[in-house]
Amino acid sequence: MKSTDRLTAQPAKLLTDALGPARGWPGKLMRFASLLAAYGRWHEIERRMARLRACGVIEDIPTRIQLAVGAVDMLRFWISPAAADYYRSQGISYTFHQMLRFLDEPASLADPIGLMSTADGIIGHLMQVVHANPLYDVQLLQMFEDGVDELEGQLVAMCEGRHPRQRSIGAIVEEADYHERLLKWLRAYRRDPGLRPPLRSNIQARADYQRLETVFGAMTTTFHYFCQLPTELPQALFHLRRTKSFPWELVASATGEGATAEP
Repeated sequence: MKSTDRLTAQPAKLLTDALGPARGWPGKLMRFASLLAAYGRWHEIERRMARLRACGVIEDIPTRIQLAVGAVDMLRFWISPAAADYYRSQGISYTFHQMLRFLDEPASLADPIGLMSTADGIIGHLMQVVHANPLYDVQLLQMFEDGVDELEGQLVAMCEGRHPRQRSIGAIVEEADYHERLLKWLRAYRRDPGLRPPLRSNIQARADYQRLETVFGAMTTTFHYFCQLPTELPQALFHLRRTKSFPWELVASATGEGATAEP
């Protein structure tokens, strides 16, 4: 299998490539500042969630508190541990990898749920790293009229070696054929939305991650979980403080299944 710069290049080269030319730095900072400011525009977040519900991606719209608590749960129980496990398997430093991602596009690390991101930001994030499951981000792009079309176009450009961020993304992505595999699945998925998405190798290898993927692998199931979380601040803080492992009982109560039943 062909290797990538991420696995073979020296750290100094990776840092330089991820940072990119100086003419692009102001744009990165502006996008980062714009994303942070978006956290205060709740009406826009509600509008985006309403569009996702109209598209059938999500069933219900969580409250602000549920979104905040859900983002923390998603990070601590799914995104961070699964990513750290994958990077260990690849012999990659998790901390250094996040540094490269930040240098390439600071905004990519500031929005774990993705509701405040631009279409281009979501696409760049999806192409930066091998995803545990790409379905969440593809569904998220339905917030934008041409979001999925743009993803396909950028993947084609990446596979053909003419993407404007070819070098910086190449300094981060871990598997040389990732973009080709993602493009192939995306095209098939657009013909058949019921098609099973490709799971990252470490997700396939572990039953506990496979089970968590049934909750966090898609926006539909993720937001269904968010809507089971507390809506009042005291209960939300209690949940965050006392919950040390993923609360399967919330999923079970919503589906009517036993709390320990396998999906």
